[in-house]
Amino acid sequence: EILMVQRGRELGYRMVDEQFTSVLDSIKKDNKIESDEQFQAALKAENMTLSDLRKSLEKQMIISRVQQNEVMSKIAVNDEDARAYYESHKSEFTSTRTITLREIFVNVPGDGQSVNVGRDEEARERVNSIRQRALNGESYEKLAAELSDAPSKANSGLIGPLSVSDLSPELQKVLDAMKPGDITAPLRGARGYQLLKLESATSAEIKPFEEAREEISNKVFTEKRLVEFEKYLTKLRAQSIIEWKNADVKKAYDLGLTQPRAPQS
Repeated sequence: EILMVQRGRELGYRMVDEQFTSVLDSIKKDNKIESDEQFQAALKAENMTLSDLRKSLEKQMIISRVQQNEVMSKIAVNDEDARAYYESHKSEFTSTRTITLREIFVNVPGDGQSVNVGRDEEARERVNSIRQRALNGESYEKLAAELSDAPSKANSGLIGPLSVSDLSPELQKVLDAMKPGDITAPLRGARGYQLLKLESATSAEIKPFEEAREEISNKVFTEKRLVEFEKYLTKLRAQSIIEWKNADVKKAYDLGLTQPRAPQS
């Protein structure tokens, strides 16, 4: 930051009064500060003076302008860059396969640890009866709203859309064999029996390059920005004479150079 601020001052960057006033107005508006008294109280709460705030804002402004003019303005993303990124990162532009279901759940009373054969049989007969009514043409939505023991009954059993990748492999296998409108056989879970109706399904699709162009350009630009910013800092350090007054500070600085770093925003 010191090197970039120094470079900005060499280029003549500074925050003039009009800019500072404009930024202050924005800060007050964003924080719903309506009077000078409120503003002074806010500064005091942050243990800052108006002069401290101006120095901080000016530093941020100078660093931002140095980045923009010395680094970002020199970065270009051409069609070749964008297409290369697209081809090697197609998974980023591929939508996940989704399904929407309706469930009817029949609870088997118990602690979920042991099975009461009689209660289990009653629940199984009940869920089979419900399934048969649905297959005979009764409204699945109405049956779910009236007979399901699941909270989803409030929404007529609707679940989803769900990402297929989030489902268990066993359930994926069952649903893969179904088409919209089909109803599963009763599925036994830890607490009861479940019927699932497949409402709809979408296939995984790759977004065409032209539709993804802006998103791709932003991603490529960000990657280039990181690389070019690091090069720029290396250049600034090489051109600067740094005199260390404190050995501990130099040690912290050297350690910092080994850490990954993103450019200032």
